[in-house]
Amino acid sequence: MIKIAIYEDNLSLLESLSYLIRGTENFRLCTAAANPVHVIDDCKRLCPDVILMDIDMPEMTGIEATRLVKAAFPDVNIMMLTVFEERDKIFEALCAGATGYLLKKTPSAQIISAVEELHRGGSPISSSIARKVLEHFASPGHSNHKDMYKLSPRETEILNRLVLGDSYKMAADACFVSVGTIYSHINSIYRKLHVNSKSEAVIKAIKEKLI
Repeated sequence: MIKIAIYEDNLSLLESLSYLIRGTENFRLCTAAANPVHVIDDCKRLCPDVILMDIDMPEMTGIEATRLVKAAFPDVNIMMLTVFEERDKIFEALCAGATGYLLKKTPSAQIISAVEELHRGGSPISSSIARKVLEHFASPGHSNHKDMYKLSPRETEILNRLVLGDSYKMAADACFVSVGTIYSHINSIYRKLHVNSKSEAVIKAIKEKLI
């Protein structure tokens, strides 16, 4: 059973998402609120596995709430569900600790699949958002510091897959290696980047433009 919390100030969408979660097998709706001011208390009391988080909300933004949650509950997976496609919002959300980023126009079936993927350790991102991430790294002003960390070409490729939202299995399939080999490379990536988790590696890759 995947326990889900929703924070969305559009009451019509909040109701629709709540109905979707309640009607999906193996999903349980913990709470649905129009703003995240009580998100820490909600996490303490309800222990959600996944949070669907809007960005622009009254009293507290979704990005501010994400920072608070990840600082107190690092194992909670947060997926931004928003209308914003601007690069600054994307990177700010990912750096705050979000491990997924979907646009509100995403079909219901894809939202369900994304929640399941997030719970399994993936990082689902809308294709248009992933394109903006790639365009950012391909821009002329992009400075590459991977040599500082001595990442191998294969490690850089795998780190790129993680930034794009691939699960370990998806990365293994894309690189034509076993999941065990992916784990071995990821352990090396963590050691070289001085991080302890997938989200920290993704954040560092984005902040320091390592791919």
